Amino acid sequence: MTEASAQTDDAAARAAAEALLTAAAVKERTAALFAHIEAGRSDHFRFEPAALPAIAATVAELTRSRFPDLQVPLHSRWRHFEGGGRDRFASLAAARGWQNAAEAARAMGDLAIVSVLLDAGAGPLWRYTEAVTGDVAGRSEGLGLASFAMFASGAFSAVPADPLRADAAGLETLTAEEFAAGFQLGPDNPLEGAEGRRLLLADLAGAIRERPDLFAREDDPRPGGLIDALAAEAVDGTLPAASILALVLEGLGPIWPSRLELGGVPLGDTWRHPALTGDAPGSDLVPFHKLSTWLSLSLIEPLAAHGIEVSELDALPGPAEYRNGGLFVDGGALILRDPAAGATPHTVDEPLIVEWRAATVTLLSRLAPMVREALGVGADELPLAALLEGGTWLAGRQMAQARRADGSPPIAIVSDGTVF
Repeated sequence: MTEASAQTDDAAARAAAEALLTAAAVKERTAALFAHIEAGRSDHFRFEPAALPAIAATVAELTRSRFPDLQVPLHSRWRHFEGGGRDRFASLAAARGWQNAAEAARAMGDLAIVSVLLDAGAGPLWRYTEAVTGDVAGRSEGLGLASFAMFASGAFSAVPADPLRADAAGLETLTAEEFAAGFQLGPDNPLEGAEGRRLLLADLAGAIRERPDLFAREDDPRPGGLIDALAAEAVDGTLPAASILALVLEGLGPIWPSRLELGGVPLGDTWRHPALTGDAPGSDLVPFHKLSTWLSLSLIEPLAAHGIEVSELDALPGPAEYRNGGLFVDGGALILRDPAAGATPHTVDEPLIVEWRAATVTLLSRLAPMVREALGVGADELPLAALLEGGTWLAGRQMAQARRADGSPPIAIVSDGTVF
């Protein structure tokens, strides 16, 4: 191979990698892998389309019961800060009194980014007790309350005079003991992937220091500086949702554990599957970017506080996670060819899990128009992000609780705290 051809190959690989770091690639590649299942070629799943109408009816009924006026908020981390009908951040904001909207939005960005990065699956045993209310919560709600309480206490800030922020200096000096205390960890209260989560915060500190253009435009390096960078991309006060995910992946991609790379570009939540073939670089890869998508949804409200309207919400894929995925397995649309396979823990790079996640993304897109029709609304009134909240996610959880005593997903997953 000549030097020129090697350079051409490297450029092609980098271009392919950059294409995988987009919302469009998630939708396209997951649809391609789901077509493998739908055609009956999967070794792991069989698709039963006749089950989708009943699932849609369940989601529609749940949505109408929770939101009779069908004014459904977006599925984002902010819903967990409002658990029990308490708007916790509004109380903090009233006490803090930021000088302007941009400053408040930056702090909201700090909280959202740190909290989402800590939001991978907690496991069935861990619980968090909120000191002020005595509320006890596990899983995602508990993680939200714990990270919110740490933010409110100034645990992520290195500025004593301004505790309600997160910054690189505060994140990189957070000790294992402080993390354990904040999440109330102990022998009887284990959190899956706890150390991985803390190290992720340290990696976050390094990443935001490396990109002052994205995270330090108006202040010292801090996660919420990304709100300023996103606002700068808006045109006439409007920003397409896919642009949020693109910048999240660009700025925060380096923090994820070393997995697959293409052309020297880390691909984050992207995995191989042998059913996808081709001559182009990365043709066997399927991107999901689950936590990055969840984070993108959770930055919409900070952007609104800044005065930026987010458009084209349905360009973002549905998150490839186990509650929405469990909805389709427990609901009978995705059937394991080997029923015993669900009880055997699987790592996230196994073809069975890659297929399950791909099916989740594609089936959420197929389910959306069915639910909207049942409710008599359009996509503008009920975008996918609101459908998730309305909700597919809760329906998945309720089905899990009805079928398994610990409410675990129908397929066991080995989590390192950075994917699910």
